[in-house]
Amino acid sequence: MAGTTGAVLAMTGTAAPAVAGSEAPVRGSAPRRDAFRGVWIATISNRDWPSRGGLSAAEQRAELLAHLDTAVERRLNTVVLQVRPSADALWPSPHEPWAECLTGTQGRDPGWDPLATAVEEAHARDLELHAWFNPYRVANHTDRSRLVADHPARVHPEWALAFGGKLYYNPGLPEVRRFVQDAMLDAVRRYDIDAVHWDDYFYPYPVAGQEFADDEAYERYGGDSPDKASWRRRNIDLLVSEMSVRIKEVKPDVAFGISPFAVWRNVATDPAGSDTSGGIQTYDDLYADSRKWVREGWLDHVVPQLYWHIGQPGTDYAKLLPWWDEVVRGTGVGLYVGEALYKAGDPAQPEAWQDPKELSRHLELAARHPSVGGHCFFAAKEVAEDPIGAMATVVADHYPTRVRPPRERGQRAPASG
Repeated sequence: MAGTTGAVLAMTGTAAPAVAGSEAPVRGSAPRRDAFRGVWIATISNRDWPSRGGLSAAEQRAELLAHLDTAVERRLNTVVLQVRPSADALWPSPHEPWAECLTGTQGRDPGWDPLATAVEEAHARDLELHAWFNPYRVANHTDRSRLVADHPARVHPEWALAFGGKLYYNPGLPEVRRFVQDAMLDAVRRYDIDAVHWDDYFYPYPVAGQEFADDEAYERYGGDSPDKASWRRRNIDLLVSEMSVRIKEVKPDVAFGISPFAVWRNVATDPAGSDTSGGIQTYDDLYADSRKWVREGWLDHVVPQLYWHIGQPGTDYAKLLPWWDEVVRGTGVGLYVGEALYKAGDPAQPEAWQDPKELSRHLELAARHPSVGGHCFFAAKEVAEDPIGAMATVVADHYPTRVRPPRERGQRAPASG
């Protein structure tokens, strides 16, 4: 994998900088010599980084490097950086404007190339850099005049639909599907990223009393589908399967992962579903057949967002985890669990999240499921601030040393030390 030259042995044999409480004994069996230990760095609305729009290039760079250093201190090995938050880019893209989160103004050159720096500096720290793209979100508002004049959603107004107070590209248009793939693949071609990463947004989450106005696209392209829901799922299947092929055509060693909402379908809806009663089901509400993507082998890894505590009514972490373990078994697809670090210590969350050991218990439970190859924590701000010590507890209990990420299908072997 990129960035590992001369350092793999150090990663598996030398402890990272000390973390409070790291002298505590490690529970259970000896740690794996490879495991996914990731952190999401969200840029949408300046969630994690940059801390605000309009910082100088030097200030932005310093904040980014601080997040990378924190990842090393926490003995993580992967950063998942959001580089296309809202149909804009954290690199000089020929397809889309500069991201608003950098300067506070969409389309304004920040004076540096954040993605190039992120890749170089992550690899220098023996961190993988996964480039996180949101395929269809255009804006968190519906005012097209606020987009830059040459924004594709203004040049092609028929490509975008307003829904729930936001703008989205229409997944039912083949030209849109091709365009968003091209926009993302530009980064794959030009940068030494280790993986392409998508989040959980496909068709938008439901909004009561509103319909996604794609009737015209359905009339034009949905003739061979039994109903609109099947057609929508087919559109997302095509987005995923085509992107899987195209990534490998461009760079065979770049992995492809998706982080879906964790409830595919409830068992009451489908006997193959999880023992949950969650209100949202990705298959039915987001038209995202995440189980199929795994079973078809379109992904190198899946990172379901198991953002609930053990014992949560309706969406129990302890019931969703074995379901996902079973889904990936025998497929060759890696399973890394998305963890809701952001809930730890939040007074608005249930009592379980006030306990700094809740997340550590998640990792203990996951260690009993053989398909689980690691965890990814949402998000970078909480990894750094750690208000009740939940992240420090995870590190003390489970991460005694740094380890390398798993080697996935198609990836080149790590360089020897």
